[in-house]
Amino acid sequence: MNHSSGTLYIVSAPSGAGKTSLVTALTKDDQQIRVSVSHTTRAMRPGEEHGVNYHFVVHEAFKALIQQGDFLEHAEVFGNFYGTSRSALQQTLDQGYDLILEIDWQGAQQVRKLMPQALSVFILPPSQEALRQRLDGRGQDSEEIIAGRMKEAVSEMVHYDEYDYVIINDDFDVALEDLKAVFRSNRLLLKKQQQRHATLLKQMIG
Repeated sequence: MNHSSGTLYIVSAPSGAGKTSLVTALTKDDQQIRVSVSHTTRAMRPGEEHGVNYHFVVHEAFKALIQQGDFLEHAEVFGNFYGTSRSALQQTLDQGYDLILEIDWQGAQQVRKLMPQALSVFILPPSQEALRQRLDGRGQDSEEIIAGRMKEAVSEMVHYDEYDYVIINDDFDVALEDLKAVFRSNRLLLKKQQQRHATLLKQMIG
């Protein structure tokens, strides 16, 4: 029985670095990991589920959570609000699950202030050339659009040194093993093992 509380992980990356694919593969392989579900005031789209894609709430409910100080970070995007609920996170962590929060560097800074025990991972592409190819996608976008995406990606990447771990996604399988190693090694820390195996350790050494 796992009696230890989980760890909060912040995972950030520029668009095109492969973050979503890595996180999806990681959670598929490891049942002890969950991905944080944000609150939003935007309308539910076809195929989406409440509590799976987002916690869909009305503006009044979102504003009430802001006033209660429940959001670790929140932002307004095109008239809709998005936020990360501290109470929802804590509930998952208390159940013993490790929890991934996929946010940008600005959100990461806000979360670190309120939950300094969180560990953070930044995923980088192997080169600007590789990133440009990924952002170009099907090769149908104009040079101006691609240049804009590259500029945005670089402005995100300059913050890599604010993170605890850096993973370079050159070979997907290697990057996935690196990401798994971060989670695995943290679970083997003394305090985690003492919580998880309290009974066993007591039996072994009295």
